[in-house]
Amino acid sequence: MNRFFRYSLLAAGWLAATQAAAVGTRRFSLEKSADFKGGDLKGVSVDSAGHVRAGFNLGAVPVSQGTAIWAALPLRDGSVLLGTGNEGKLLKLAGGAVSVLAETKALVITSMVEAAGGAVVLGTLPDGKVMKWDHGKLVDWVTLKGTEHVWQVAYDEKKKAIFAATGPEGKLYRISETGDAQVYFDAPEQHLMSVAVAPDGTVYAGASDKAKLYKITAPGKASVLFDFDRTEVRAIAIDKKGQIFAIANDIKSGNLAPSRGNKADGTPAQPANAAPKLKGKGTLYKFSSDGTPDQLLDDSDEHYTSLALSEDGRPYVGTGVEGRVYTVSASHNSALVADVDERQVSALVLAGKEQLVVASDPAVVHPVKGVGGPDAVWTSKVLDAGLRARFGKLTWEATGPIEISTRTGNAKEPDDTWSAWSAGFTQPSLVDSPAARYLQVRARFATDPNAVLSEIGISFLTDNLRAVITSVDAKDSDSSDNDDSIRASGGPVTRKTESAIALSWKVDNPDKDDLRYRLQYRQVGSNDWFDVLKPQEKLTKDSYSWETSDLPEGRYRVRLVATDELSNPPDRVTRDEMQSSVVLVDNTPPVVDGLKVVGKRVQGVALDGVGPIARIEVSLAGSDEWTPFFPTDGIFDEQREEFDVDVAKLAPVTPALLSLRVYDKANNYVVRSVLLK
Repeated sequence: MNRFFRYSLLAAGWLAATQAAAVGTRRFSLEKSADFKGGDLKGVSVDSAGHVRAGFNLGAVPVSQGTAIWAALPLRDGSVLLGTGNEGKLLKLAGGAVSVLAETKALVITSMVEAAGGAVVLGTLPDGKVMKWDHGKLVDWVTLKGTEHVWQVAYDEKKKAIFAATGPEGKLYRISETGDAQVYFDAPEQHLMSVAVAPDGTVYAGASDKAKLYKITAPGKASVLFDFDRTEVRAIAIDKKGQIFAIANDIKSGNLAPSRGNKADGTPAQPANAAPKLKGKGTLYKFSSDGTPDQLLDDSDEHYTSLALSEDGRPYVGTGVEGRVYTVSASHNSALVADVDERQVSALVLAGKEQLVVASDPAVVHPVKGVGGPDAVWTSKVLDAGLRARFGKLTWEATGPIEISTRTGNAKEPDDTWSAWSAGFTQPSLVDSPAARYLQVRARFATDPNAVLSEIGISFLTDNLRAVITSVDAKDSDSSDNDDSIRASGGPVTRKTESAIALSWKVDNPDKDDLRYRLQYRQVGSNDWFDVLKPQEKLTKDSYSWETSDLPEGRYRVRLVATDELSNPPDRVTRDEMQSSVVLVDNTPPVVDGLKVVGKRVQGVALDGVGPIARIEVSLAGSDEWTPFFPTDGIFDEQREEFDVDVAKLAPVTPALLSLRVYDKANNYVVRSVLLK
């Protein structure tokens, strides 16, 4: 289940949105299931279709005797037995109070089942003991040889037998009423972690470290009903129709089983009185009586720790990271029905007189009081406008009466600096919480538990911040291709002359407004600015190709003006401007004056309208072997450069026709020829 929150904005760089009522107005839009799951879901249910309604109304009974409850068993008198990981204590919850019935001295009571005559059979670890609580006494009933973990026990009412799923040898034991234990099935996996008995006597067992669900019809006679391609089958439940439900996990890290002392590497073992800290992915499947699989849930963020069926056969699963309870219909519409403060939902009891959500870390038992009530409140996650904002109308889609309120603040996490919750309103209204960057929305379902919320929208307008131009670059033929500010003069020419100048710029745009740009130019020494763009041309990109072929040669500067007029009304528009460095416009080649030959020397003057002259080179005509020469003063730095070139080595045999090529800084060039006699 992807956890994301979507809000929509008109400005570029934010997520796309539907057109808002006014320029610059943006809108938070919550309409998907994931949009509603990000906040506090106390007493509400959020389904996969994006509907929010009243959920479980939970009480809370703290269990001080431990921080982890591993098993829960409702009894016929309305009380509930709890098995803990704190020295394997057996607790009783009755009348809202918890008392200690017995201490098993095991590390953990992993599971419990009521057997014949009301006796309760307990699975424990790590000593492979199956215990019995009967008539107020706790006894060691059976010790299974070679077994360390009795993961789960189940009762076959017809045969009056107990089945025990164990590890680390992956054996399923059948224990008779007299305590005679026999291996009923020996799996190839290390652990059998779960077991359940169908009404027809068929036994189903779930394995680990390869998550296979076994169907066992007789001693030693088993088949794989399903291979989940995961690491464990955590729990199995069977309804009155014989349909099988199973949760399986792909555990990436952590260790479910605690042990006494330290690990082999000397690090402390997993404490038995803490909920195992695992990380993985969970899935829930239903199998028809003929074995046809149907995947009902698949969670990529959390693993599943508990499974239970309600009176009507609807499945519920508890999670091991966020402490949540989900249910799902036959049509695959899933719903989050409870979100407790504790980290793990370790057991669920959702049939019979007493219905419970049992949580660990810390250990708290939550009686299910019903659906809805004054505690049925949905609170959104903190919505971030990005800047201080004034909030407009809040609208929603719902069936039935719902009360909406808001609060705002400038701290990312709500604290005492936030405003108080506004008075609740029952119709779409203007938000009356103060202007701020952050907003939360709260919905109450107190008056009608059947009311359904399906969509919320909040319009807002942020403070308009000025976009600031941080650089304007003009790449002309005098520009280097790298970042070196020292440019070569007199070196080989590597580029052709270009009349188009590449303009580009960078802008800090804090509120992501759509920006419009205007370009102007002036000659150095003049104060008159002229438009680069045509009168109706609208520039919104951060670059432009400026064609200069029809401009007089010279040195220019370019001015960029940026405004946010496309996103704001005139009275809110801001602007910024910046000038470029000097840009050279030179589209004509240099000229050569006074070209002559004196002995073995070629003399003359190279002239350019803008300059400077950048390179002089000579070759034997037709050879394409050009030899560079410096001007008479030894440096290329002026528009006028005299040259006096000794060409004796280039033309040892006379007469010879020589070519002279002269470049200006803009890479324009002229070629002249002389005859050496």
